[in-house]
Amino acid sequence: MHADGDWQAVEVVLTQDMATVGEYLQTWKLKLSTTKMVSAAFHLNNKEAKRELEVKYNNEILRFCYEPKYLGVTLDRSLTYRRHLESLRNKLTSRVALLRGLAGSGWGAGATTLRIATLALMHSTAEYRAPVWCRSAHTCLIDPAINDSLRIVTGCPCLTPADNHPILAGIQPAELRLIGATLSLARRAMEPGHLLHLALTRPSSANARHLKSRHPFVPTAQHLTTLFDNNNIQSAQWADHQWNAERQTAPQDSAFSSQTLANRLRTGVERSRSCLYK
Repeated sequence: MHADGDWQAVEVVLTQDMATVGEYLQTWKLKLSTTKMVSAAFHLNNKEAKRELEVKYNNEILRFCYEPKYLGVTLDRSLTYRRHLESLRNKLTSRVALLRGLAGSGWGAGATTLRIATLALMHSTAEYRAPVWCRSAHTCLIDPAINDSLRIVTGCPCLTPADNHPILAGIQPAELRLIGATLSLARRAMEPGHLLHLALTRPSSANARHLKSRHPFVPTAQHLTTLFDNNNIQSAQWADHQWNAERQTAPQDSAFSSQTLANRLRTGVERSRSCLYK
């Protein structure tokens, strides 16, 4: 990786780095798969949107990829993560259909089973590598699928305000879960042996070379570690809700129909004539 305002300077430095990698591989009798290796550029200059880097390895130009995928995260030129979130939305939508197969008005799994299934199928997938993309402006793309899954757990109609679903289901809101994932990584990165330790402990001026308006991880992590210190993120914004406390103390083997009725009474939204509107 190399950051510079001159395209030619970037190509020269990356070509030299590839030559160093080639020497290491040759020393240890290893072979690099050039068909799987790509180069990419991240910038906000729309005039150079179609510009491709010419990085060479063994006198061959590496293939340039506009949207490379690294550790399961699709990266785009301006680091908006829109393509990644669109793919994640499609994956979550298909899993909502699996949850619907577990629920029913007179049959199906109970509320506790549906809650565990939602955490396992939906939130584990939705929070994969969340500290990377959770500050994107396109995170709203996955909100409908998550709201649908919470609506299945609670049994509430579509007219129920979305803010009530996490409280009734006993699951943290998606916004807090994403902040919690970022805070967890930031706390691990404060350990001296962590890969991100130097980036978090350096002064803020040393981390100034980032794409503007993209809210990079380091400033956000520094702010969260200062804001929450050693306190649990749930203590101030989640555990105070009375409904959530009632949900945690409810019988674990309660029937799904009784839980659905209780949730509809709490929200005041029911499938009745008084709740219908155009």
